[in-house]
Amino acid sequence: MSAHIRTSHAQADRLFLSGQSKIWYTLLGLAMVAAPMLLPPYYLSQIVFVLIYAIVGVAMNVLSGQAGQVSIGHAAFLAIGAYCAAVASKHGVPLPVYLLLAGVLTGLIGYLAGLPALRLHGIYLAIATLAFAFIVEEILARWESVTHGNEGLMLAKAQLFGRPLSDAGFYYLCLGVTVLVVLAAYNLTRSPTGRAFMAIRDSETAARSMGIDTAHFKTAAFAMSAGITGIAGVLYAHKLSFLSPEMFSIQVSIDFVMIIIIGGMLSLRGAVFGAIFMIMVDPLLIFLKDALPLASSAAMARFGLDGPVPQALHAGLLRVLNAPGLKSLIFGLIIILFIVFEPMGLDGRWQRFKAYLAQFPLYRPASARASRMFLKSERR
Repeated sequence: MSAHIRTSHAQADRLFLSGQSKIWYTLLGLAMVAAPMLLPPYYLSQIVFVLIYAIVGVAMNVLSGQAGQVSIGHAAFLAIGAYCAAVASKHGVPLPVYLLLAGVLTGLIGYLAGLPALRLHGIYLAIATLAFAFIVEEILARWESVTHGNEGLMLAKAQLFGRPLSDAGFYYLCLGVTVLVVLAAYNLTRSPTGRAFMAIRDSETAARSMGIDTAHFKTAAFAMSAGITGIAGVLYAHKLSFLSPEMFSIQVSIDFVMIIIIGGMLSLRGAVFGAIFMIMVDPLLIFLKDALPLASSAAMARFGLDGPVPQALHAGLLRVLNAPGLKSLIFGLIIILFIVFEPMGLDGRWQRFKAYLAQFPLYRPASARASRMFLKSERR
């Protein structure tokens, strides 16, 4: 499905598959560096959230996309990293120190949380990680001497070298951490550990028969994914400047799962696509809630539709747009559509578009058909 044809194993280890991709990524990097000078504060703030969610998406890609393990409790790891930042900054620990400390601490806890993965699979592993998330949320609510419980905990602005970071400075911090995390995850895929992850994902029995220590690598995948999420939690805490246990509910964990489903589970680029989608969908829904009633009223006034039926349709539109749970309904429909029609996510669609451009005008749909996603029970 890729537009690039590899003729040697060495080409799979390249950071840039072609000179053209190197140029495009360079331009993207320059645009990201110039963003604070070109964009208003609101859009810069949205990009910061995209970067933080992209880090979590990379963590989910390492665990689910590469190692084939399931987790719907990653909000707990985000919370651990966030509260680690809050406590450490309160005691005067430098930002670089507690950024790494949060990653190490969350990684160790992720290793312990991954121990059920040695005996559980599929939905049972998902339930175990969900139970872990509930336990962490309850601990945060009850441990009032450290977390202040449900009253919440305030954070000061992130400081680097004794000086508070400006909005642009914090943006560059998030950008730098995101780039480092993506490069580390990309190198992981090319390492023996990453290849062991993918072997376990494709067939745990076959991986074990090849001498791979599946117990070690499955717990290592949980530890790595949790550590990356903990680093994102530090940035998330400083971005919001306030923490409370209810901010890390199961809904947040589901949002993280949606990142890799919508973006593409098997691609690091898909983690970024999914993060962009998840952050931008809220402003889009708000815009539609404001724009659709105005457009409906304008259309009724222009065409003279003032009868009972148009009025009833307009009132029904208002009720639908203001109905509780509308966002959850839309997200549910989006997930179903992606699973059915585009299992490779937005990155899969992007790969097919690139294949179309590379093969035009000789493009055929079968030449860029999406790979079928098998359940483990369907594999032979």
